[in-house]
Amino acid sequence: MIILLVGGTGTYLSTRPAATTTTTTTSTVVSTTTTSPPIASFTLAAVGDTELGNTPQLPANPSAYFAPVKSALVANIVFGNLEGTMTNRGRSKCGTPSNTCYAFRVPPSFAQVYKNTGFTVLNSANNHSYDFGAQGEADTTTALANAGIVQAGLPGQIGIVHVHGISVAFVDFAPYYLTNNMLVAGQESQLIAQAKREAKVVIVYMHAGAEGTTADHVTRQNEYFYGENRGNPYAFAHSAIDQGADLVIASGPHVLRGMQWYKGKLVAYSLGDFTNYDAFASVGDLSLSAVLHVTMNSHGVISTASVVPITIEQGGQALPDPTHAAWAFMNQLSRDDFTASAALIDTKGHITIPAGA
Repeated sequence: MIILLVGGTGTYLSTRPAATTTTTTTSTVVSTTTTSPPIASFTLAAVGDTELGNTPQLPANPSAYFAPVKSALVANIVFGNLEGTMTNRGRSKCGTPSNTCYAFRVPPSFAQVYKNTGFTVLNSANNHSYDFGAQGEADTTTALANAGIVQAGLPGQIGIVHVHGISVAFVDFAPYYLTNNMLVAGQESQLIAQAKREAKVVIVYMHAGAEGTTADHVTRQNEYFYGENRGNPYAFAHSAIDQGADLVIASGPHVLRGMQWYKGKLVAYSLGDFTNYDAFASVGDLSLSAVLHVTMNSHGVISTASVVPITIEQGGQALPDPTHAAWAFMNQLSRDDFTASAALIDTKGHITIPAGA
């Protein structure tokens, strides 16, 4: 198993003042003041699918492409799904151009663009991590490491970040053999157990579910796209939490899905697309996106959670959405799919946390 480590900043201090004693001629009074050690916490911002083109179709200024939403990504840990590869080599899996096959590669230098935007963890458990073969996969791993970005999701790979004295593990899955495979019995439990031995907090990501404007509901069944089994996101997320995950986040359907509280843990079933440079349509439901923000402590407990609404304009660029359309859309899906366990967003973008969560 590959474990990637990135050093964070901050310290975790605890103090316990000694007892003080006051004596009089008639009695002795012992006064003791106890200060409980503070529980360290960290902030996380998470987005869905990101891709910045396919060489030679690339944005002229990739940093500017992220600029409008950079302020929405301020957190100790910033996570996103990397669609495609960072390489100048390899052969496309598609062979010849096709309307049903997509392969993405950008120059390795784009890793620094992600880093400068704020990303600290990028996922490779998806159907595009092998778009340009073993060479493209290896070049991507090297590019991310050189930029100081943690990678997660390749076979046996767990990404670990240390921040404020807290070790946070990212265990990422997709329904493919070239990634941590959510369809293979035992892989989920094995990797989550390993992550719990290595870190205090475990976050599971899944690239799962059908795609497109008709795929915004969580069906609670195995979902298929072009005949391909994309897993059962509902069952997988619940199983991950049963085995010790503290948070489950997802993307892959290219649309937003609802959110749910399960055993006091949050599941965001799809954060949609975040950028898709000149690749996919951005109309209707496909134009809605979101940034999930959470604050978690060293026990994996969420103290605050919120959603920043994003819109994807034609051409695939993410922009802040002053209409907050994602809030109402996600709330309706959450109510429809999860009723009493729905995780709902209030009028200020905060996710209501149930008592005991």
